[in-house]
Amino acid sequence: MRVEIWSDIACPWCYVGKARFEKALAAFPHRDGVEVVHRSFELDPGRAKGDVQPVLTMLTAKYGMSEAQAQAGEDNLGAQAAAEGLDYRTRDRDHGSTFDMHRLLHLAKDKGRQDALLDAFYRGNFAEERSVFDDDERLVELAVGAGLEADTVRAVLADPTAYADEVRADEREAAQLGATGVPFFVLDRAYGVSGAQPVEVFARALTQAWGERAPLQLVDGGDGTADACGPDGCAVPRG
Repeated sequence: MRVEIWSDIACPWCYVGKARFEKALAAFPHRDGVEVVHRSFELDPGRAKGDVQPVLTMLTAKYGMSEAQAQAGEDNLGAQAAAEGLDYRTRDRDHGSTFDMHRLLHLAKDKGRQDALLDAFYRGNFAEERSVFDDDERLVELAVGAGLEADTVRAVLADPTAYADEVRADEREAAQLGATGVPFFVLDRAYGVSGAQPVEVFARALTQAWGERAPLQLVDGGDGTADACGPDGCAVPRG
């Protein structure tokens, strides 16, 4: 079974939701039969690479709230993250474009290090002091820590077209599936779970999706009479 997760590194609920989903997956009896793939979704797709601002400034401008309200929201998120065992800085974080990070996540997928890099980006953005938005070398450092080669990472960052199509394809697919926000979880293209749901909700979704997988339907008669190859060899035509 495949679980696809659309998320953004700038999304605190994606950070929390990933932890909750992974708790449900760890307790799932068939977890070894579940493939998890992370998909790209930008909350602020039009933001320029160099446009970096404090999170509180972004929140007050985007949602029309006071700075005190924005800070209260950050404090609440910090408590929610702590409940999942996650570190979360509620003060002095910043906000910027995540497009390059999504491109690197596609590189990491090719190298089998996608989940590790996503965790590194989440920690870098939400838990550590040094910004992930104002210095490419910070991204290189995080990527190397997740198991990627520094020169390969720098080459992708230097080429704005590298993996750009893959990011945009993920975002178009999210729209086609009806995802208007993240995190958005899709189980076997049959079930969707929106938001950072409680662990119990993810557990029920995994159980339901696994139990209702449709068996393979053969359309050629399925009687085994057609010529084919198998472990014991191939059928030999007889004249």
